[in-house]
Amino acid sequence: MEKGNVLMKRYDIGRLLGQGNFAKVYYGRDIKSGQSVAIKVIHKEKVLKAGLIEQTMREISIMRLVKHPNILQLYEVMATKTKIYFVMEYAKGGELFKKLCKGRLKEDVARRYFRQLVSAIRFCHSRGVYHRDLKPENILLDENGDLKVSDFGLSALAESKLQDGLLHTTCGTPAYVAPEVIGRKGYDGEKADVWSCGVILFVLLSGYLPFFDSNLIRMYRKICKAEYKSPSWFPPNIRKLLTRILEPNPHIRISFDKIIEHPWFMEGLETKPCDNESKEKEMILPVMTKSTTNTNAFAIISLSMGFDLSGLFIENDNKEEVQFTSKNSPSEIMIKLEEISGNLNFRVVKKDEGLLRLEGNMSGDCLCVDIEIIEFACSFHVVEMKKVKGDVVCFQKFLNGGIRTALKDVVWSWQGELPMVNDGD
Repeated sequence: MEKGNVLMKRYDIGRLLGQGNFAKVYYGRDIKSGQSVAIKVIHKEKVLKAGLIEQTMREISIMRLVKHPNILQLYEVMATKTKIYFVMEYAKGGELFKKLCKGRLKEDVARRYFRQLVSAIRFCHSRGVYHRDLKPENILLDENGDLKVSDFGLSALAESKLQDGLLHTTCGTPAYVAPEVIGRKGYDGEKADVWSCGVILFVLLSGYLPFFDSNLIRMYRKICKAEYKSPSWFPPNIRKLLTRILEPNPHIRISFDKIIEHPWFMEGLETKPCDNESKEKEMILPVMTKSTTNTNAFAIISLSMGFDLSGLFIENDNKEEVQFTSKNSPSEIMIKLEEISGNLNFRVVKKDEGLLRLEGNMSGDCLCVDIEIIEFACSFHVVEMKKVKGDVVCFQKFLNGGIRTALKDVVWSWQGELPMVNDGD
């Protein structure tokens, strides 16, 4: 992709912001709104060869799941036969790491960043997401100087836990990884993230790493024993907090819920109730609760946002069934389906509660389609359309020959669809 290209007639592509082994990130601008964005371009062939399909799909699903003011937002995903495009929030301030290269931060600035980091990661945990690679290089700053957590490529979902309730994949950046992750005996993703946040706090306040050695084995030994020395300028309350965060035993390590109650963390929030700090306190302190709907949040979002991500790597022209989500009532959906079937010269041969069977001719061939309406959550339904008789090509013609357009009033999102763009890059 060259500078000056236009993506999907929607985004102007600008300068290269950064690159890795499998992707490049460009500055972009939404042509219609003028909004600045970052566009991550991933080469499918490289991802396939490296066996990173699952990781790429997991990153997309997780970024769609964690919507928070201090988490870099994924706006949309597009794909061609050769590339995948992440259109993301643009963090004008760049990496926090570059800011730290100039030296340690003032205590009040470090505390502000730490509050925002804890707020973001605590929110991730409330959604069953564990980051597992927290470090200043993966933390960006926006134009207002607010923190944005990024890079969820190594993240895990609660569903990844084994029968022992623990995660077992050893991953992360050595200097920031928790001792139990190194031990390879299983670990709690939440407690591991707490440790990494503690290392980041130390770096924010001191300007250097608490655990560092040119010999990796020696560094791991220091981590496992929590052998570090706080600078002389650290006040006692910070030393005490870090001691509780950088606790080698995860069972007695402080939790995020306790961190936000710590006096150093709370300093200024209660004594200076200015607008910004009041908003910050509201964002951090509420305990996340899970209703019945939130329990299924990942599954609901997965369906509603088009999360059949196999379409990124496999052509889906021969599907024999499709799904869409709707916020309309079953009766409204049923009425609309019957109306459309009549317009397409299909007849209703079976009708039951939440089930409709249509039969008709498509290109001279008989086609029979079952349509089932499933209540997934309160005021949220999944509609499955499945070919039970006839040719797959006829079924695709049935779908694309007007039914998709006709259903636009009741469809929230078609599952498995990602905008396709021309390979002119």
